[in-house]
Amino acid sequence: MKEKSKVRFVCQNCGHISFKWLGRCPECGEWGTLQEENIRKETYFRGLSSGLAAPKPLTEIDESEQMRYSSEIKEFDRILGGGIVPGSLILIGGEPGIGKSTLLLEIGDKLSSSGHLVLYVSGEESAEQIRGRASRLGINSRHLYVLSETNLERIAQQIDDLGPEMVIIDSIQTLYREDYESAPGSVSQVRECAAYLMRLAKQRRITIFLIGHVTKEGTIAGPRVLEHIVDTVLYFESERNYQYRILRAVKNRFGPISEIGIFKMEESGLKEVEDPSKLFLSDALGNPGIMVVSTIEGTRSFLVEIQALATTSNLTIPRRISQGVDYNRLCLLLAVLERRCGLRLYDQDVYLNVAGGMKVKEPACDLAIALSVASSLQNIPLPGDSLAIGEVGLSGEVRPVGFMEKRLKEAARLGFTRCFVSRSTLKKIKAPPGMRLIGVREVKEALDIGLEGR
Repeated sequence: MKEKSKVRFVCQNCGHISFKWLGRCPECGEWGTLQEENIRKETYFRGLSSGLAAPKPLTEIDESEQMRYSSEIKEFDRILGGGIVPGSLILIGGEPGIGKSTLLLEIGDKLSSSGHLVLYVSGEESAEQIRGRASRLGINSRHLYVLSETNLERIAQQIDDLGPEMVIIDSIQTLYREDYESAPGSVSQVRECAAYLMRLAKQRRITIFLIGHVTKEGTIAGPRVLEHIVDTVLYFESERNYQYRILRAVKNRFGPISEIGIFKMEESGLKEVEDPSKLFLSDALGNPGIMVVSTIEGTRSFLVEIQALATTSNLTIPRRISQGVDYNRLCLLLAVLERRCGLRLYDQDVYLNVAGGMKVKEPACDLAIALSVASSLQNIPLPGDSLAIGEVGLSGEVRPVGFMEKRLKEAARLGFTRCFVSRSTLKKIKAPPGMRLIGVREVKEALDIGLEGR
C-alpha cells in the first residue's frame, strides 16, 4: 500500500507550524498566511561532511584572536569589529534601492582586487545586468565572478568547482532547495537555505554575505530564525530620498553591536563618510528651535542637530510629529515642560526632527529636545556655540549620562564652547580646553540660562 503523503501548514509571516489549516495564525494573529507544505524525510548535504565533531576540554581550545581581513572600507570594517572573519555568515537588510547590492559589489571588487576570489550570485538580475552596474561603478576585476542562479544545489556545485573565499548571495529570498516543494521566499525555503549556507561557511571557511529583503514594518522578510542563524545582522537605514545611508549592526558574534557606518550615495557608488559630526550640523545653528547634542553610537561619538517647531494649533487636539526621536519620548518631555516649567503647549502643534535622517534613541538627547522646543515656542535663539547633554526625569531634574568625556571631546573638536550638563557631572569630569560646562539641576534652570541669559 502506497504511503500517504504527509503535509503541514506553515505561517509565512512568523514560521508557526500547524498540522491542520487555520484561517488565522495562532502565533502572530495574521490572516491567510498558513500555506500547505509536504513533509519529506530526506535531506541533502552536498559537499559537506556529516562526520561527528569530537568534544574538547575548554582549556585545550585555542583562544587566539580570530583572524580577519580588511574590506578596505574603514566604515564597514569598524561595524564588523575590525574586519571580515573567514567562515562567517553576514546578513544585510534594507529597503529596495537603498544600496545593499551596490555596497557588496564594491566590497567584492576591493577584495578581488587584493587577490581574494569572490563569487557574486544573483537570483534577481542577469549577469549582463550586473556587468552594466559594475561598469557604472568603475568595477573591472578579473577575480570577481558572477553567477545568475537560484537553485541552491547548483550554487553549491559552482562553489565546489570555483573555490571562492567570499560569496555574495543576492538575495536569500530567491533561493530554493529541490527537496522542498514550497516556493522560493517561503519560510521553509529561507530557513533551510540559510542553515545550509551556514554549514557551508563554517566547514569551508568561506565568508558568505546574504542580502535580505525587508517587510513593510522594516524587518527582514521571512522567519525570525534567519537572524538567529547568521553571525552578523546589518541594517541599512534612512529613506531613499536621502543622500546619506546609515548601516547599523544589530547583531555581531565577532564584535560590538550598535555600531554604525555612514555612507553617501553618489553616481559612482557608496562613499564612506569618515567625519559624521560635520555631516549633521548646518549653518542654522543660532536660530530659534535649534539645539545640538553629542550622541553615542557604538564606540564613537558624533554631534547631531535637533530641530523643533512650535506653532499655534487650529485643532482641538494639537499635532505631535516626531522624526528621528521616539514619539512617546517627545510627549513625555512636552508634559514636563508644561508642568514643571510653566510653558503653554496644550494649544501648540509641535514638530521635532533630527537633521540628516538620523535616529537618536538614547535619553541623553532629552535636554537638547526640551531646549529646542522652548526656544521655538518663545522664538528666542539659543547660542550657536552651545550644546546640551542630559536625561530629563518626570520631576524636571536633569540626570547625568555616560561617556561624557568622549562626548565633550568631540564637541570641543568642532569648536563648541559651552555645554549644558547635569550639575552632578561637574564633580566627575573636567571640561576640555576651550569649553565651559554649565551645570543645571532642573530643566527650568537650563531654560533660564539658555533663553534669558541668567
